[in-house]
Amino acid sequence: MPKRAHLIAGILAPLCIATFFISTLMVELFGSHEAVAQLKSLIVTPGLWILIPAMVAAGASGMFLGKSRRGRLVDAKKKRMPLIAANGLLVLVPCAIALNRWASAGGFDTTFYIVQSIELLAGATNLTLMGLNVRDGLRMAGRLRVAPPAIKKAQ
Repeated sequence: MPKRAHLIAGILAPLCIATFFISTLMVELFGSHEAVAQLKSLIVTPGLWILIPAMVAAGASGMFLGKSRRGRLVDAKKKRMPLIAANGLLVLVPCAIALNRWASAGGFDTTFYIVQSIELLAGATNLTLMGLNVRDGLRMAGRLRVAPPAIKKAQ
């Protein structure tokens, strides 16, 4: 059961962040202020209500599955998880809530776009870290092989 929970949560959490990220870019480039406000509202509710439990489930099930394992890949995943969690809880969630409030009030000023940029940078960071964890998890499960180093030919 923990493997299945980890698999589902490990897919759902980065999928949520990627959806928020791509949707934000698209609506900022092609949408109206009303569309931005609607998206920010959807990111907070139901978005965060899906993302936060998925991140908690992925982290908790990963810690459970990794407690008896040792090695470089496990250590790397364990080092990334606090960064992912801190970035999510201390940057992404507060940014999402603030941006939702400002957008719903029509406050599309410089502060809004600075915080929006911070949120996009933090989202990209979490996507990268989560992607590395997925890659290492697949390697640990034997579903992804490490590519052999390229051999350079002498000329």
